[in-house]
Amino acid sequence: MKRTLIRLALCLLAAPALAQAGDLDKANCTYKGIPLRGKVQIVDAFPDIKIEVVNAFEDIRVERVRAFASSCGKWEIVTAFPDFKVQIVRAFGDIKVSWVTAFPGMR
Repeated sequence: MKRTLIRLALCLLAAPALAQAGDLDKANCTYKGIPLRGKVQIVDAFPDIKIEVVNAFEDIRVERVRAFASSCGKWEIVTAFPDFKVQIVRAFGDIKVSWVTAFPGMR
């Protein structure tokens, strides 16, 4: 009985992580069809993607650039006319991001 409860608890804890993994397409560098490159606006409400900034075990390494954000993981932070909007959260983000200065992309 005790083992069954422990297994059930572990399954319930792992369920959100497994559900999230299906939305992230590492081959095409997209999340729910949104390309993870280009012009990005950081907002406080109504984002397209919620991101959690981490130092390790990230889903994508992001380099902030001033122009030519045309490859996976290169984001140009803008205040108007973004390709997509993100909200930075402390926990339970849609994807985990680490800021880098070189070698951006999916991990």
